Amino acid sequence: MVLSVSERTFTQEVLESPIPVLVNFEAPWCGLCRIIHPLLLQFSAQCGEHIKLVGVNADDNFKLANTYRLKSLPTLLLVENGIIRYRLEGFRGREDLRLALEEIKLTYSNRSKTYTNSMTADLECRSA
Repeated sequence: MVLSVSERTFTQEVLESPIPVLVNFEAPWCGLCRIIHPLLLQFSAQCGEHIKLVGVNADDNFKLANTYRLKSLPTLLLVENGIIRYRLEGFRGREDLRLALEEIKLTYSNRSKTYTNSMTADLECRSA
């Protein structure tokens, strides 16, 4: 399940989060948003403890959409310590998104290996 975030809860759930957050800006009318949703749920299940997934309805949260200068939907932002680390927009379909999510998983699973022993690291966020 994806946590729904609004302008009211964005600071607490995203900018002040102790773990990186993948923010999915979407809208109910967006066909590509619906197509990629299962892929995002899979990503969240694989990396749940290391990266939090949240959704923002861009139509209902115009200030956030404007603040982050959305040009198209869906737009995904990976936010860590209040800073945008990755911005994913303009992908053409599931395969583009899948490759981008794999890169993010590798980056963050490699970071955790720095702080854990090798046996524990093998159990952490893995590529599918």
